[in-house]
Amino acid sequence: MEVPWRRNLVVLWLGVFFCSMAYSMVIPFMSLFIAHDLGITDHLTIWSGFTFGITFLASALIAPFWGSLSDKYGRKPMLLRAGFALCLVYVLNAFVRNPFELVIVRILTGLLSGYVPSAIALIATNTPEKKVGFCLGIMSTAGAAGGIIGPLAGGALSKFVGYRESFLAAGAIVLIPTLIAWLFVREYNFDKNKARSRVIDDLRSAAENRPLMRHLTVVLIVTASVMVLEPLLSLYVLHLGSSAADASFSSGIIFSAVGISTVIAAPVWAKIGERIGYRNTLIIGLVGGGLGNVLQVFFHDIFGFGTLRFIYGLFFAAVFPALNALIVQTTEPEFRGRAFSLNQSAGQLGNMMGPIAGGTLAGWIAIPAVFVMNGMLLVATAVALKLNIGSKTGRPAGTNSSVGHY
Repeated sequence: MEVPWRRNLVVLWLGVFFCSMAYSMVIPFMSLFIAHDLGITDHLTIWSGFTFGITFLASALIAPFWGSLSDKYGRKPMLLRAGFALCLVYVLNAFVRNPFELVIVRILTGLLSGYVPSAIALIATNTPEKKVGFCLGIMSTAGAAGGIIGPLAGGALSKFVGYRESFLAAGAIVLIPTLIAWLFVREYNFDKNKARSRVIDDLRSAAENRPLMRHLTVVLIVTASVMVLEPLLSLYVLHLGSSAADASFSSGIIFSAVGISTVIAAPVWAKIGERIGYRNTLIIGLVGGGLGNVLQVFFHDIFGFGTLRFIYGLFFAAVFPALNALIVQTTEPEFRGRAFSLNQSAGQLGNMMGPIAGGTLAGWIAIPAVFVMNGMLLVATAVALKLNIGSKTGRPAGTNSSVGHY
């Protein structure tokens, strides 16, 4: 039976788009919700940072468990579990009455998440091998597109309807694509009779796969590099001359510029990766993204800064599709659900570490210096990958066979 991979791609693209949209709808006003609706004025930044970080930490810790279940019972059941659970926790956000209840709901959000890695794993295991890289590139545009639309929708809803109602809307937005996936997504490539692995064994198998561990390390680094700048961009926009009233709007446009360039460039990089190899594509993306960060210090007006961020996004769009394709190439199909869950863990740790590092660095050095350090880290990562003589050998996690070429 032919797997309907094109239909899966369309349906799951929509699912990832709506999940990313829902997430980016509520994150921008979370601190305002804590202050205005929950009445927290003392230590607001601490409460805001903790509610953000605890979700990433919970997700990173639980992801290997969900990955083990996905390789036993299928990626579609895990995708549906995550979709319905996210719908529920978004709704629960609308009913919290104090910051302690909000923290509990945010922990649940992390523990029950997993729609995006399940969707990527399903695409990676139910798509013809020659189309996997292209499809993963297309999938990466879904998150970027959702990240563009979400803040605009969340800003409008929170202003004209209210914060709590925006949480309810986010729950409905996640529910719709989950129902569509339930009806139309088909998965074939998994063995229901296979014994479920233990998480500790999965971690041991992954640790023995040097290429996989290298890719997961790069995921952590590049995710942290993106998040390092999250708490700093609005402040830097003020430094460039924006008024306090316009800083939030200007920052939103600059964030959207990167998302737009990602939507444009990611499918192109996916095709380039098929021709020159995903490892080479990854290195180009890291070097381009790193130089884009460094060059930002030479632009001292908002227009020039925003333009360079757009160009940076054109190069950085190559990074995550290439990493996803490399994870596919360095793991066997029966281990890929667990591999992408480990990928989620690495990314969530980067999400947690990045803002902490960015805020700490900005307290000691100027923000432009943070851009330079961030860019140098990306370039150094690319150089390390290029010079790593063992990067073309290794054992796919979960098997005894040798890994294929990049």
